[in-house]
Amino acid sequence: MPQYAAYGSNLHPARMAERAPHSPLAGTGWLHGWRLTFGGEDRGWEGALATVVQDDAADAAVYVGLYDLTDADARGLDDLEGAGLGLYRKVRVRVDTLSGQAVAWVYVLDAYEGGLPGARYLGMVADAAEAAGAPADYVTALRARPCRPSAAGGPPPAGLVGGA
Repeated sequence: MPQYAAYGSNLHPARMAERAPHSPLAGTGWLHGWRLTFGGEDRGWEGALATVVQDDAADAAVYVGLYDLTDADARGLDDLEGAGLGLYRKVRVRVDTLSGQAVAWVYVLDAYEGGLPGARYLGMVADAAEAAGAPADYVTALRARPCRPSAAGGPPPAGLVGGA
């Protein structure tokens, strides 16, 4: 099976260690010709969910973590991401790494693009990029994105939270 290219909150190594405990991080890279955006505002727990879309802009790129998923971890991640429910679908992509290109798959939100993520979720996405070693300017740009205020209270509900 091709590698999984994690972005969004799934980019955080600790989150992936919980979600796919038998699948090691194989490295990091860039998904060129794609951009990180948000969509499906009506499907998220506090707003829009992270997704990637193709983009012809010269600077379009998404920082990703590459994981060698076991079959069991892949099935579990599919369940958590709502792939069987139609929330996300899997798309094969090419990831540029320091050692060349790798074929991987990503989750792409099966909903309209647009809407604002909640502040807490956007913070999780930016924290994940930072923890995974993304360049400082990439993390800064994530933190500067517009967002909507998060609801008061504790962590998001367990289950589908759009890690991608």
